[in-house]
Amino acid sequence: MQELRGTGVALATPFNEDLSVDFDGLAKLIDYNIDGGVDYLVVMGTTAENATLTAQEKDAVIKKAIEVNAGRLPLVLGVGGNNTAAVINELKERDLSAFKAILSVSPYYNKPTQAGIFAHYEAVATATSLPIILYNVPGRTGSNMLPETVLKLANTFDNIIGVKEAAGDMVQMMRLIKDRPEGFLVISGDDVLALPTVTAGGDGVISVLAQGVPAIFSLMIKEGLHENYTEAYKKHYTLMPAADLIFAEGNPAGIKALLAQKHICKEVLRLPLVTATSTLQENIATYLSETGL
Repeated sequence: MQELRGTGVALATPFNEDLSVDFDGLAKLIDYNIDGGVDYLVVMGTTAENATLTAQEKDAVIKKAIEVNAGRLPLVLGVGGNNTAAVINELKERDLSAFKAILSVSPYYNKPTQAGIFAHYEAVATATSLPIILYNVPGRTGSNMLPETVLKLANTFDNIIGVKEAAGDMVQMMRLIKDRPEGFLVISGDDVLALPTVTAGGDGVISVLAQGVPAIFSLMIKEGLHENYTEAYKKHYTLMPAADLIFAEGNPAGIKALLAQKHICKEVLRLPLVTATSTLQENIATYLSETGL
């Protein structure tokens, strides 16, 4: 799946002031990222606030993303959860023909054992022929999918083709890169570790920050993949403060504040998430001004 190497973007869902979905903002965000040179788009990742979307809204956002993208970039769909049967049901009932792969988060809140995580993904992998990217994000799920579990899944199921690794642990990342089967994608889920992952032999990133500054971020990853590390790390150190800023008050509050500064969409979120404070909004504006981004 070489087309899923590089910079993927976990798209936010823009909202209007009345909390309805801002479909014009979504279209603008998608066009902005395609024009900025990202490699693929992830629809309905956790950054999309999908936990607060109704089933009808999810369907409408997915339809709009497919329509606006118009085949220009590969699309990945987030289909995950802590109810294995519900995940399988969505995979079987939804039209997935527009998508190159599924991104499926490890079950959250339930805190399954490694055996439970393996059994969950075994059920998911056998429910669809579509390529699956595992997603490990212990800070949100409450459990860490260990490299041994990831590698066992990779070696057992042909359609498990990669992992988005967001444990924030570079040693864990390197263990995956070292022992993965040939062709298995190791993708950073941490913006600040995106370039270090690539320079260690990984395949890129599924990023939150990149959707706000797609040109510089996607170029950084391209330079990293082509081993132009000096230029890539110049961009990395320019972007490091931005990564800190956008996650300072949680995701996607920070990235929506940045996107609002760029007049892509509003900074509105749905409860229980709240809009970035005025201080953070000002700090993001200052950063964008000082860096020329």
